[in-house]
This record gives sequence, C-alpha cells and structure tokens, in this order.
Amino acid sequence: SGWDPRLERRGASCRVGRGVAWRRLVVMAGRPKSQTPLVCHGHTRPIVDLHFSPITPDGYFLISASKDSSPQLRNGETGDWIGTFQGHKGAVWAAVLNDSAFLAATASADFTARVWNAVTGDELHSFAHKHIVRTAAFARGQDSCKLVTGGPEKLLRVFDLSRPDAAPETAALASSIRGAAWIHDNKAMLISYSDKPNLDVLDTRTLSVVKTLETAGPVTSIDVTDCGRFIVTADGSQVLIHDGTDFAVKRTFRPSGYSVEAAAYAPDRGKLVAGGSDMWVHVYDETDSEVEAGRGHHGPVHGVRFAPGHATFASGSEDGTLRIWQTEPPAAAVAAPVAAKETRDGQGV
Repeated sequence: SGWDPRLERRGASCRVGRGVAWRRLVVMAGRPKSQTPLVCHGHTRPIVDLHFSPITPDGYFLISASKDSSPQLRNGETGDWIGTFQGHKGAVWAAVLNDSAFLAATASADFTARVWNAVTGDELHSFAHKHIVRTAAFARGQDSCKLVTGGPEKLLRVFDLSRPDAAPETAALASSIRGAAWIHDNKAMLISYSDKPNLDVLDTRTLSVVKTLETAGPVTSIDVTDCGRFIVTADGSQVLIHDGTDFAVKRTFRPSGYSVEAAAYAPDRGKLVAGGSDMWVHVYDETDSEVEAGRGHHGPVHGVRFAPGHATFASGSEDGTLRIWQTEPPAAAVAAPVAAKETRDGQGV
C-alpha cells in the first residue's frame, strides 16, 4: 500500500524500537575528519529536496522528494521509513511538511501540486497547474492552511486549504520560479528563480516584490533558520547568510573546489553545512574553516537540512540516498579508514 501499518500517531510512538548506532569518527591523514552516517535507501532516482518537520508530540519527521515520483516520509531521528506517497506521474521537485506534520505537500513535473494526509498517506487535494511545479511551501504556525506553489509558468499561487475549492491568489512574476519560503510571521515570502540570480522578497498581502537580495547566480537552495534569524542561500559560487529581519548580509562564504548547490546553518552550534558537485557534505565553523567532510554519496549533493535542535542534519543526493549525520560527532578515533556501510545495525534502512 506504500504505507507502514505500524504507524499510529497520537496513540503510540512512531519510532521503531531498534537502537541507533553511530560509528566513531575516523581521522585520515591530511584530510578533514569524516563520520559514517545513517544511510536511508528507498528512492530509485535522484533526491532533489528534503525537509524536516518541527518537533511534534510524536517526534519529528523527514520528507524527501525524488525524480522517481514517489516522495517518502521517515522518522527524522532514526531515518526509519514510514510511508511513500503514491500518485504522482512525474518527477517530484519539492516536498514539505506543515508545522504539525499532519499534512505534506508535493510539487511535481506532472503539472500538479498535491496535499497529503501525512498520517495515513492519503491524497487530500490535487491542484492542477499549466506547467511543471517546482516548489511548494506551507505557511508557518496558525496560517499553515496556506500553501504557495510556483514553477516555469512564472505564476505564484497561494492556496487556502480551509477552502480548497476556492481559486488561489495569484501573482505573475517575470521569471521561472524555483523556490519559495515564508518569513516574518507569514507577512513576507522569499522567491528564487531558475533562470536569473537574486532572491525577491514579496509582501504576502499584495504578492508584490518589495525588496531584492542580490546573489551571484540563480539561487538553488533557501534555508530559513528555525528561529527565523537568518536566511541562507546557495547559488553555485557562494553561500550568503542574511539577517532575517533587515536582510543585511552577515556572511559570505565561497567554497573552493566545488559548485555549491545546497547549504544550511545552525547558528547556535556555529556550523555551516554545504554540498554540491563534488559529492561531499562539507561542515565549516564560523571562521569558514572546514572541520569535517562527509564522504559516501556517489553523486552530487542536491539538498542539506538541519534537524530540529541541530544535533543532526540530512543530505540528499543524485545517488538516490538520504544520509543523516551528527553535527557534533564523538571524539575522533585514530584508525585506518573504514568503508561506509549501506546499512545500520546490520539492517537496511
């Protein structure tokens, strides 16, 4: 059925009872430290988006979008599979959960955005578009009944899920929409584009552009820290961290040796995570020094996100796997390099 019948929300824990075993760090001479992550299999094509829910009474969850047309939901702590959302007929470019993690939304190349019951896996709504849908994002908090979508159609749509049959609010934009994120208590929205640089700030009351944040190239990743204090973008040549209130640039980081496609920031831990063309997951401190290089992916890294609390972060890759890493791994152990295993505790994830 594509859904784990063991899952019972609000009545039992969603966690599967196996323990989580993390390997210790290995020091390799002349290279940044590396750890062996939890590896989550299940997708058959590249993973292009991932998203953690906030912490809920049932824990927190991780959803992933893939070109295999089948978004997947997992326990965000253990990586254990919960279910697969079945129904899309094309690549899924975005997948998100609302703040309660009761709803999921997906954006697809089949010209639809869909809303799902994240407890049962049932499809609740399918919103037809006239072109590929590249992004979907729930408003935060009490307004999480609102959903924004966009894509190459260059038309931003805002749906009210409390009135799903009503026509959405719309705004025609000048370029193909790639990403969207709500900010400022849902009074503003960030929009990125596939075919031009910069990040636009929209007033959600009028859906008009009120400010533009300059970037070196098209923005491939937007991360708003869970406290809302910072906005993190990746654009190929650099990562920018903007103040979430006044949009001032707080930090500019230019990686060496790879094109950066995704980045995420944990301000309380002073860690910036970035991934891209070289297939590694890089961890940097506040001085831009690389403190860890996560190896194991066999294709470019398309997405990275911190889990709630920032104790772990996840990466998704062209190789079709999700990997969950520790932000502060155990003390390094001096040893010969070991090959990363594709299973955890001897069992496939």
